[in-house]
Amino acid sequence: MTRSQKIAVTIVKPLYHIFLSWEARGRKNVPPSGPLIVVANHVHVIDAELLLFGVSRWIIYMAKEQLFHYPILGSLLRWIGALVVYRQGTFNDTRKLLDQVEQTLNKGSVIGIFPEGKRSHQGKLQAGKPGLALLASRMHIPILPVGISGTDKIHGISWLWKRPHIVVNIGKPFYLPQPVGRLTKLQRKELTDLMMKEIAALLPPEYQGVYTEHGD
Repeated sequence: MTRSQKIAVTIVKPLYHIFLSWEARGRKNVPPSGPLIVVANHVHVIDAELLLFGVSRWIIYMAKEQLFHYPILGSLLRWIGALVVYRQGTFNDTRKLLDQVEQTLNKGSVIGIFPEGKRSHQGKLQAGKPGLALLASRMHIPILPVGISGTDKIHGISWLWKRPHIVVNIGKPFYLPQPVGRLTKLQRKELTDLMMKEIAALLPPEYQGVYTEHGD
């Protein structure tokens, strides 16, 4: 974390405690150093900030390439070190992104991702995308699962006085089994499901979506 990033967190974090009722559980589970992949469910735009404040390590996220074209937002994304994702990119674009992720992790940094690929407007956990699970498995990088509940109550303006309680529930880091040879589509799904079920276990039943105990 750079000096300017530390200053920004110091200034902004107290504001989140003023305007929101939130708590982080399981902070002791966060490795203090070394490469780490943080995975969480995604319901609201503030999930990324809450994840950063809860984990208390600087998290490098990925952002759509289009967002970098906005003058102010683009500058902010570059300042936080966000990696560019090309939604309609070529194979080379995908390979470049994976190389950047690998280089970032090799430096001992933290990569944050919402493996559902998009926000869940109903608040329920959706099926995960396989890309990062496969990378984490091959690199044998620890994955830190986090379940965020309560941000689905933030809509309209009534939440300002209702102040719904938000929980950032941090689980224990785990490793995915390392693959041998080229994986089939089914094996990639199994790796992804293992990761997603770790997130689901940190959420109340009503948020677990397709990964409920009796879900498919």
